[in-house]
Amino acid sequence: MNVLVINAGSSSLKYQLYEMSTERVLAKGLVERIGMDSSILTHEVEGQPEVREVSEILEHTTAVRKVLDMLTHRKFGVIDSVDEIQAVGHRVVHGGETFRESVLIDANVKLEIRKLFDLAPLHNPAHMMGIVAVETNLPDVPQAVVFDTAFHQTMPPTSYLYAIPMVLYRKHKIRRYGFHGTSHDYVSQTAAEFLGRPLESLKMVSCHIGNGASCTAILHGKSYDTSMGMTPLEGLMMGTRSGDLDPAVVPFTINKEDLTLNEVNSMLNKHSGLLAVSGVSSDMREVVQAMNEGNESARLAFEMYAYRIRKYIGAYAAAMNGLDVIVFTAGIGENSDLLRKKVCEGLTFLGLELDEERNQARSKQTRRITTDSSKVDVLVVPTNEELLIARDTYRLVQKAAMAKSETPS
Repeated sequence: MNVLVINAGSSSLKYQLYEMSTERVLAKGLVERIGMDSSILTHEVEGQPEVREVSEILEHTTAVRKVLDMLTHRKFGVIDSVDEIQAVGHRVVHGGETFRESVLIDANVKLEIRKLFDLAPLHNPAHMMGIVAVETNLPDVPQAVVFDTAFHQTMPPTSYLYAIPMVLYRKHKIRRYGFHGTSHDYVSQTAAEFLGRPLESLKMVSCHIGNGASCTAILHGKSYDTSMGMTPLEGLMMGTRSGDLDPAVVPFTINKEDLTLNEVNSMLNKHSGLLAVSGVSSDMREVVQAMNEGNESARLAFEMYAYRIRKYIGAYAAAMNGLDVIVFTAGIGENSDLLRKKVCEGLTFLGLELDEERNQARSKQTRRITTDSSKVDVLVVPTNEELLIARDTYRLVQKAAMAKSETPS
């Protein structure tokens, strides 16, 4: 079975086509600047030169059609016909409390996703445009949705509730939801397989450290707590997000700087974090370079960034009454041996022993970076959210087909 994975943004659309018997990526690409007359489609097939096409793509339906044209292109394509696409899987950021797992799309699912627009106004409407665009171009192909928040729906109320009037939770569902769930789910499964241990037996902290970042306490294979909250703003210091701060900072800043609520919200989401403290960049590589050149603001930003991660790991070790595994993943987590070293240096009280040579080694494979005698395993696991989406989609479509075949006619 061939499964097309779609991640639709407001002006972009990422795609990967998987052949599921081998889980091989047949092709992948990105449509950028949707809504403009100079939209860019980038198409990649392993072993072949990248294809780049500039054209007018004014909405997502056209973007999907362009993707399908490229996948079936006589020279650049990997399939002969769109009929060879048997299912489509979508990433949707917010599933609220409605969706605890991945589901096949039907009219009711689309209705529920629309009801959640208020919880993710920048993401869910764009994801819905992607769903509708695929529906228009491939009307008979089953579609599935995988929610970033679904993995965290196993958190107990002690983890997800805020200490505010309960009426706000009951009326408006104000609570911790958590994000990056698809990534945390994938790397936790991969880590357990690598260690040869049942996931259900492990106490694990997964650190998804990219421009957006979050830590998740995974107890016996399920999300127990996570650093992001009702929105992705809470938790760790990030590229441009502040992470945790005293809520009173918001009204205080509004009054002192004569700012609007929207302006403060923009400041906390787009002009804070590494960018604000370093004064250099939101890119960790550029911050480290500036730090190595003697920039003290960059050094402070790096130290704060690592400290927040270490603090969350320690808190989650206490919450789970122990810790077996720490996983680093995503762009910074996978590639910055300096950050991993800085985080782990403060966790020796757990019996963690970092192996410098293993930590500095470059690899795109899952690997251990602690010594063989370390009481806590620290792994670097390259995340692959698209593969998890493809797997869930494949599983759901196969399950539905089996149920249909078993139903008496």
